[in-house]
Amino acid sequence: MKGKTFYQDLKVMTLVTIGALLNAAAMNLFLIPANVLAGGVTGIAQLISALLAPTSFHLSTGILLLLLNIPVAYAGWIKVGHRFTLYSSISVVLTTLFMAVIPLHPLTNDILLNAVFGGVVQAIGVGLTLKFGASTGGMDIIAMILTRMKDRPIGFYMFALNSLIIVSAGFLFGWRRALYTLLQLYVSIRVIDTIHTSYVKLTAWVVTSKAPELQRAIATQMYRGITKIPAKGGYTNQDKDMLMIVLTRYELYLLKRIIKEIDPRAFTNIVETTDVFGLFVRKKES
Repeated sequence: MKGKTFYQDLKVMTLVTIGALLNAAAMNLFLIPANVLAGGVTGIAQLISALLAPTSFHLSTGILLLLLNIPVAYAGWIKVGHRFTLYSSISVVLTTLFMAVIPLHPLTNDILLNAVFGGVVQAIGVGLTLKFGASTGGMDIIAMILTRMKDRPIGFYMFALNSLIIVSAGFLFGWRRALYTLLQLYVSIRVIDTIHTSYVKLTAWVVTSKAPELQRAIATQMYRGITKIPAKGGYTNQDKDMLMIVLTRYELYLLKRIIKEIDPRAFTNIVETTDVFGLFVRKKES
């Protein structure tokens, strides 16, 4: 079991590193040279860096990205969980280091190509990181905090923040670049949705013969409520249990990991959840 856990952690760490490298490459080779802003906290770091550029107190986008994520990581450590926040913080630190190593040099002077390919490369890095149970920090951790605290859609907050970034890009760099920033955000969202799941909430239906063990592990590690339904195999005619768990997309990798460790033969179906009524979040007991 320890060897398998080590292998899983090594795989996640490798993907987090690759994701951070792609994120840094997208920033230094495409977005920053073209004055096209990214979304979320990264875009805010770009804005502040641009505003400080004429002053003697200039800070790079990478350093600002790290500084802005410190309070976010602290809140995530308390509200979300140690593992998710740890990998997310490692991703931010690696992104900052890679941005310091990769030269700030555009591969092309075509702003359209910079916006599209910057969005694609960055989204691949973000999507891979999310797919394996971590994040690139910033808004992902904030989203996790919001979904853990209250069952409210985060789409409004994401839209408001990115709208602010687009408008700021218009005032700082001109409205033509603001439109390219909007294009970059759209491309990023589409690619992330292709690699990862686009839905905030999911429902997992797990048919298993090891329901008690799975219940304990899920309740301990994910703090989610579980509904157990008696089931019978149509082919084997064996008695089984079906577990229904509503979770967020950020917890999907952890659920897969738990199921593989306890019952690799379990049948799991993940479906989109449009809305949830009643008790969704079970708070961690102190």
